[in-house]
Amino acid sequence: MSAVWSASRAIVKRRKVQTAVIGLVVLCSTTTILLALALLSATSGPFERAFGQQRGAHVVAAFDRSKVSDTQLARTAGRPGVQAAAGPYLQAAADVPKQWKWVSSGPLTVVGRSEPAGTVDRIRLLEGRWATKPGEIVVNWDGRDSPGPIEPGTKFTVRGAPALTVVGYASSMSKSADAWVAPEQMAALHPSSVQMLYRFAQSSTDGEIRDGLSKATAGLPKGSLTTTQSYLSLKRAFSAGADTYLPFLTAFGILGLLVSTLIVANVVSGVVVSGYRHIGVLKALGFTPNQVVAVYLTMVSVPAVAGSVVGTLIGDVLSQPILRDAFSGIETGSATIGVSTWVYAVCLLGTPALVVLAALVPALRAHRLSAARAISAGNAPRIGRGLRIQRGLGGTRLPRAVSLGLGQPFARPGRTLMTMAAIVLGVTTVTLTTGLTSTMVAFGKHGQNNGSAWVNVEAGRPGLGQKAPKLSDRQIEARLRSLPGADLVTARALTMVRLAGYSQPAVANFHRGDTQMYDSEVVKGHWPHGPGEAAAAPAFLNQHGLAVGDRITLHLNGRQARVTVVGELIEGHAEAVESTWQTLAELDPDLPAILYTAELADGADAEEYATAVKASDPGLYLMPGASANTTAATVISVSAAFTVLLTIVAALGVFNTVLLNTRERRRDLGMLKSIGMTPRQVTVMTVTSVAGLGAVGGLLGIPLGIAAHRLLVDHVGQVAFPESMKAVWHAPQLALLVLAGVAIAVLGSLIPARSAARLTIAKVLHNE
Repeated sequence: MSAVWSASRAIVKRRKVQTAVIGLVVLCSTTTILLALALLSATSGPFERAFGQQRGAHVVAAFDRSKVSDTQLARTAGRPGVQAAAGPYLQAAADVPKQWKWVSSGPLTVVGRSEPAGTVDRIRLLEGRWATKPGEIVVNWDGRDSPGPIEPGTKFTVRGAPALTVVGYASSMSKSADAWVAPEQMAALHPSSVQMLYRFAQSSTDGEIRDGLSKATAGLPKGSLTTTQSYLSLKRAFSAGADTYLPFLTAFGILGLLVSTLIVANVVSGVVVSGYRHIGVLKALGFTPNQVVAVYLTMVSVPAVAGSVVGTLIGDVLSQPILRDAFSGIETGSATIGVSTWVYAVCLLGTPALVVLAALVPALRAHRLSAARAISAGNAPRIGRGLRIQRGLGGTRLPRAVSLGLGQPFARPGRTLMTMAAIVLGVTTVTLTTGLTSTMVAFGKHGQNNGSAWVNVEAGRPGLGQKAPKLSDRQIEARLRSLPGADLVTARALTMVRLAGYSQPAVANFHRGDTQMYDSEVVKGHWPHGPGEAAAAPAFLNQHGLAVGDRITLHLNGRQARVTVVGELIEGHAEAVESTWQTLAELDPDLPAILYTAELADGADAEEYATAVKASDPGLYLMPGASANTTAATVISVSAAFTVLLTIVAALGVFNTVLLNTRERRRDLGMLKSIGMTPRQVTVMTVTSVAGLGAVGGLLGIPLGIAAHRLLVDHVGQVAFPESMKAVWHAPQLALLVLAGVAIAVLGSLIPARSAARLTIAKVLHNE
């Protein structure tokens, strides 16, 4: 083993350039792979761990207590397929009149439970204690802000019931309730529902969840089941932000893996071919064929291990801001966001193992060579392959340096194909990033309505320490229309509503006025304009299993409104639904608008308009404009970084190929120089030998990049890109992308080409 290590170390020292190429390629690839795997692990691992620790409910079901008895519900726990059940618990929809800390005003689901533990949905107490007597309440923490210490005597107001004292903060991964009280308190909250929590033996898909619930509730009175909530919807909501980035990082991870595998195989193959004499010497000294293979695999493993370690460290540093952005604003409950240990293990062990496997095939060539054949192959002049093609090019009117360069790739077809494949993947990456950048730039601007200035105004709310406006709701809208520069004005009221069939509330925005300004926000269908119409973002539709054309029922203050989803928005909050003022009239006709948006006419000064708004009523407050789209900015920056990495990796593959070719053709170079070829002609010949590969690689990589771009933008769950944001390719842009392959080839060949040009005839003859 010591002999193998000594021989491997000697090769590493002698082949410093190839060793550095392998190390850099593995470093870049490991960084890319770790980022993709880190996001993948964060989307599932933390939720699954926290959900399992709390024995989360696969389904939270609410029943009409007037139609079913507690005894009937208790029997459902023994139905086929039910692994465990908890309940029945009394459930009430309490109304919170104003926002309290992170709890919004509107309907609140309150459940009576005597203790947080149980066979299903073990609630984690974060601060304080559990509610054990009437007058006490424990509030659910959503995970987005620290709950903080409980102030003694903190009151929680619920409309129609005595004020409750907050005694604890708790977290339920099942989101079974917004708050919990002692069972004795429920009578004062007028419960109309009974809650059951189920865990099923089969629960990995929506179909299995529906089947399990159907079996559990079979035989119960018709219409008794009012709402259900599947844990799969919570899981999708948990990973919704990360799912936006995951397709992009996965694509770059796969591209990096393919490029690194090709280049490592190419490097080792070149080392074996150019080291025939060394192989013969090793075998003549007594090395067995297996030891010769071990020498070359060890030579590859040294830079691969070093590259994987450094790449893992860099990837870990880069993953932290990406994870923070991906999970910002998401309800994480008690789940801790982080990178799982297995991700580091895969990168530290899997990447070097993959490199060794890529090197195994060319290393086996050394295994099959006999000592005599290897030594003779190392000394004998090589008969160039593709001689017929080279002679044909020599008969053309091309400059001699160009024709010789174009013929060189045919001498080593295997090496040429691997080099061109690396260039193709590099061009694919550049094309993909170009398309993503164009799409995300358009996405970042989609709310700017072709550059028209928007001014957002809020009516003051005394509950938040603001002055109440002197003008009424309708008067504010009229005043905003009358100010100089206003073109279109809309008013918006918002409130929490319950959706029939779902236990979690939603934020409903009701719009009035010139709502045509929002038409550009719709990717499918149209913006709601009439009564009974609604629109929502892809995140809301996916989590609730809805599509354009489906109908939902909104509940508020004992009233309900049936609405049809007529539009899918480009993006939006996963808990928000947009509707019309006519729909609001069915639910709460007295609810005033508190937010207003004015779109200014062309040429109008937004600052002058804002000053006029302030002067018109001290109770009107200007809201900040739309913040920069962090998702678009992150995707663009990450894509650009990966493009630079993978372009460098592809250029390193070209660099290695040209370096091997020039070393193998030292005798030819000496002969060419002896008959008058100048250093500049040598450089042109060497660069031309790969520039043609770059052009072909560009032509092949562009359609692959376009296909990858379309595949990615069509599978981002949080955003529905319209066709105008996907059709980003134009003839001048495609022409430049063809040159990207040439640029990669030239970039990788310049250094070895200049080195070959500086070779003197005496040095070549001395080496021979």
